[in-house]
Amino acid sequence: MPPACPSRQPALPRVEIRSFPNRIVVVVNADSFCLDDRMENLRSYVAEFIGTFFLVLTVGCTVIPGAAGVIAPLAIGAALMVMVYATGHISGAHLNPAVTLAVFVRGRCKAKDVIPYWVAQLLAGLAAACVAVYLVGKSGTPMELTNVPLVFVAEFLFTFALAFVVLNSVTSKDTANNSFYGLAIGMTVMVGAFSVGSISGGAFNPAVAVGLVIMNLVHFANVWIHIVAELAAGLAAGLIFKVLNPADK
Repeated sequence: MPPACPSRQPALPRVEIRSFPNRIVVVVNADSFCLDDRMENLRSYVAEFIGTFFLVLTVGCTVIPGAAGVIAPLAIGAALMVMVYATGHISGAHLNPAVTLAVFVRGRCKAKDVIPYWVAQLLAGLAAACVAVYLVGKSGTPMELTNVPLVFVAEFLFTFALAFVVLNSVTSKDTANNSFYGLAIGMTVMVGAFSVGSISGGAFNPAVAVGLVIMNLVHFANVWIHIVAELAAGLAAGLIFKVLNPADK
């Protein structure tokens, strides 16, 4: 099981002892520590970009052409599952700004990582959407989201379910070192897509929601519903996890 956010275990600074005829000088060089820490951060952000990119690319390449039957939900859930397994040991495999918020509220992601994670995820969503439109050869047909409360509730509920599953399968001490976390996370998104995809578009992820706008699958004027509902769900999931698991710090 991956860490919720990559651990920051700093390498020890390099220490040199120099001897002179009348004195001994100890020189501490922390340059290597600073470089290692920056590289650890960069690896996490790149992993988040890659994982989110392939998730949104799969959304675009299955939804834009209108893949028949169950193909789109299955493909999207599978894409998330494999990317979670691929990037979990590097970045914690959030791949979703709402999940990052939930993990931060739960106490397993440092404040300094939240914005860089969000930037990597959103940039990945934008890039993947552009690539999907290029590969498919066209943009999509936007959903008409006329019932704002209905869309908000649908996105809130299944984003909450996703974040709650992540917190309990990835960050909980009671499920430490399990091998099912990726499957649980991917299946949650698949279930949500089957359940409310026809109501809200089934984004459950602000990076996916932004990508849907670029791919013309959702009107720009409506994307705020997704983003607000999803971030609210991530916040709620983090708070409820703390209430249900008070001893799990």
